[in-house]
Amino acid sequence: MTEASHTAIAVTIAGSDSSGGAGIQADLKTFSALGVFGASVIAALTAQNTRGVTGIHDVPPDFVTAQIDAVFSDLAVGAVKIGMLSVPATIVAVADGLARHAARNVVLDPVMIATSGARLLAPEAVATLVRDLLPRADLVTPNLPEAAALLDCAVATDEAAMRAQGEALIARGARAVLMKGGHGEGPESTDLLVTADGVRRFAAPRVATRNTHGSGCTLSSAIAAGLARGLGLADAVGAAKTYVADAIAAADRLAIGHGHGPLHHFSRWW
Repeated sequence: MTEASHTAIAVTIAGSDSSGGAGIQADLKTFSALGVFGASVIAALTAQNTRGVTGIHDVPPDFVTAQIDAVFSDLAVGAVKIGMLSVPATIVAVADGLARHAARNVVLDPVMIATSGARLLAPEAVATLVRDLLPRADLVTPNLPEAAALLDCAVATDEAAMRAQGEALIARGARAVLMKGGHGEGPESTDLLVTADGVRRFAAPRVATRNTHGSGCTLSSAIAAGLARGLGLADAVGAAKTYVADAIAAADRLAIGHGHGPLHHFSRWW
């Protein structure tokens, strides 16, 4: 067996960010930085930059299906990262495609609002996401406002509430939940990995920077990269957390745009 037969492959199913800091572009950069070959299924096009989103063009669901079938019928996909899916029909198309191809190591980042504040998920799509896609996910990675929106409840303000909401999402069908604490307060950003077996805590010092555009996309794609390379879930989360912390810490070395700039995905190289 040749070395090439062990190539780790991950696919991102998400929206395109024309400014290159989030979405498909951030996912592919992350895959590459972590030694994984990245494929993509583009579910939407956005006109955006570091200051905000000025337009969203949804890819027709049948063409999303065509991309999924093209990728999975040829590539040995080891993990899937799902990001921005803005309308119900696209969510259904993706859920059906995952089932049809028996996709494994599915990481769902329920993207709802961009760092700039722009809404990326139609309100009527939330119920479809919970009903059709949540049960297909091996890991769901909501931040605190996203978890609250998925459950139609108040935003968690402490770790006990974060754990309870993670358990509630598992009850809705998710196999595991990473409750991201980046929107919380305190000197550390604490994430909780909630599974049927219990809770594991991941903490990292907060970095004083406005350049966090694409941080959620990057974390979920870094976890998918770890899973594609054969890491267990907790190890993949831990490695991804370290990678994102380093990329945020190095973000101010870049000078990109005039708003919320991107992470430095390749800080280990340049």
